[in-house]
Amino acid sequence: MVVPPQPVEPGQPQPSPWLIENADLLPRGGRVLDAACGRGRHALWLASAGFDVRAIDRDPEAIAFVRDTAARLGLRIDSAVVDLETDPPPPLPAEFDAIVVFNYLHRPLMPVLRNALKAGGRIFYETFTTRQAERGHPTNPAFLLKEGELAELMAPFAILRAREGEFDGRFIASIVAERPK
Repeated sequence: MVVPPQPVEPGQPQPSPWLIENADLLPRGGRVLDAACGRGRHALWLASAGFDVRAIDRDPEAIAFVRDTAARLGLRIDSAVVDLETDPPPPLPAEFDAIVVFNYLHRPLMPVLRNALKAGGRIFYETFTTRQAERGHPTNPAFLLKEGELAELMAPFAILRAREGEFDGRFIASIVAERPK
């Protein structure tokens, strides 16, 4: 698989270093879900690398930006406004070869994300830990992982790669986990 070495277009934020560093674990082609995609830095990057991407976020303006940018660049991204924090969380079809989630945490959604992966599918997840509150943002414990919690939330998936601590000036936990085959 060939992935672009830089943002899809000037001014677009660079994908997370965690995703870039672990791009060798992305499937060869396949369907990828970018959950809580924001302005689509990962969705656009993955689509430019040839993946079939679905990007979802609850912010209509963010999804409009993803759609407009993808159209301007000639990329195909299936995007939709979806509130992932409903009770219960919205169901997702079990059709994804990979899921990416960055800078987002809603614990009740974790089983839905795990179930949305095909057997052997992989999730690339990174978000803030409680130590990030020392830096001022975010501070709400609902959005911060406790030490070791991300691996627990991925159970019973196999952990392929993981890290936790201070990276790029942020306290984060990152993981690549694989659904059992």
